[in-house]
Amino acid sequence: MGLLDDRIVLVNGGSQGVGAAVARAAVREGAVVAVTGRRPAPGEALVAELAAAGGQAMFVRADLADAEQAKDSVAEVVRAYGRVDCLVNSAGLTSRGTLLDTTPELFDQHIAINLKAPFFAMQAAVADMVRREEPGTIVNIITSSAHGGQPFLTPYVAAKAGLIGLTRNAAHAHRWDRIRINGLNIGWTATEGEDATQRTFHGAGDDWRERAAARLPMGRLGRPDEIAGFVVLLLSDRSGVVTGSVIDWDQNVLGGLD
Repeated sequence: MGLLDDRIVLVNGGSQGVGAAVARAAVREGAVVAVTGRRPAPGEALVAELAAAGGQAMFVRADLADAEQAKDSVAEVVRAYGRVDCLVNSAGLTSRGTLLDTTPELFDQHIAINLKAPFFAMQAAVADMVRREEPGTIVNIITSSAHGGQPFLTPYVAAKAGLIGLTRNAAHAHRWDRIRINGLNIGWTATEGEDATQRTFHGAGDDWRERAAARLPMGRLGRPDEIAGFVVLLLSDRSGVVTGSVIDWDQNVLGGLD
């Protein structure tokens, strides 16, 4: 449909999972895409895949735990393409910790990846948009757990809840610049990262997806490509003037009780 024709889209944390799905969907809709990641192999493989499909893409190696590298990821795309029209913050750290056993080091890791990196990537992207006096769009991938979450996700919840506040604050601050900023609180999704998390922290076996699906209303986990389609819609003009919205993309209803 060409929803993102001629747009320059940066997907932070875009070398796998939801971020990679967003990159694929954005290219299909006509965008030039840059993806960041710590490891070159999956990032470069994704770029090669997109190029083979006729898209234009680049990989930017960045450790988003470093705020300077988060900012530099935007600067590198601006150097390559002259601008950033759209930013997607999809990187996330989901390592476990409760209120009682979370160390200061673990807490800082969650803040660095789940809150600080999006903050400074947004800062750099919005500065570029304001400098050019052009509109832009940003989507932050958050989590339905930010509403409260499980006891073993305390530092994750704290950081992602902060990202909800940041999304709304920045959207309000830059609405007159015609920069739209929205967020998605995604639910349980079948990604490579979730597979590793389930095996590492919960001792899950090869059948964990089937076991999880049996406990969910729709009988399955969410899919990255479904989320990606929603993200593309929010990045595009098709979503109109919507800004400052944090949408629950989940099959469980907040506040609903049985």
